[in-house]
Amino acid sequence: MRPPRAGRLPRRPRRPRREGGIPLRAVLPNTVTALALCSGLTAIRFAILGNWEVAVLLVLAAAVFDGLDGKIARLVRAESRFGAELDSLSDAISFGVAPALILYLWSLNGLGRFGWMIALLLALFCALRLARFNANIDQEHQPHKSAGFLTGVPAPAGALLAMTPLYLWLWTGEALLRTPVVIAAWTAFIAVLLISSIATFAPAVRIKQRIRFEAVVLLVVFVAALVSAPWPTLALLAIAYLATIPFSVRSYRRVRRLRAATPVPTSGPELPLP
Repeated sequence: MRPPRAGRLPRRPRRPRREGGIPLRAVLPNTVTALALCSGLTAIRFAILGNWEVAVLLVLAAAVFDGLDGKIARLVRAESRFGAELDSLSDAISFGVAPALILYLWSLNGLGRFGWMIALLLALFCALRLARFNANIDQEHQPHKSAGFLTGVPAPAGALLAMTPLYLWLWTGEALLRTPVVIAAWTAFIAVLLISSIATFAPAVRIKQRIRFEAVVLLVVFVAALVSAPWPTLALLAIAYLATIPFSVRSYRRVRRLRAATPVPTSGPELPLP
């Protein structure tokens, strides 16, 4: 090792960079995910207090935050494994535990242990769906995803579908809609849709430039309807989404048939080496 020249101080060794940690640009999307988690937990609190309207609206707010955090992360290029894990934890609580407890406190507790089992089924199947999604996220072969579809009903949509009888009850006040047996059958049906392998339409839709103004008008009308008449709007939205499932299954089958009929390109004949 050469001795330092006269008049010069020896260079200090550079400190090694710390590995790990969350970059500053990832704070915003993770904060939005945390807001979704807080909304789901607070919805449980209002359900315990019997304030069903606020409980439902907080689950809806969690769904809005859940839709924003991923877009913000991609916008600021802050996707991370930490954010993905936090998002899954938030989804499990906001769209699995919270709706299950809301439905149990609202109606399913009338069935005793069986009602609690149905509530557990919804929360457990939501967690299983998220675990399956995380397990398959790095796999290259995903037929539904490559064709532009989802596998099963996504967790936010499942939560909003599970609470459809509650929307209708808040809208009409019909006592039949709060019958524990009816709610148990409906909740079990939605829980099965969460872990099913049916193809559903992906929520991301690219709007063509020539119809963007019309899309903005429809969005404004939807928001106005949601503010002025939230329960009819949510009920009709849930029914409309449920009605799209047969069309998504048929569309995916058509795509699969077209892929099967398309010949796989093969390489040309090998030329002899000189």
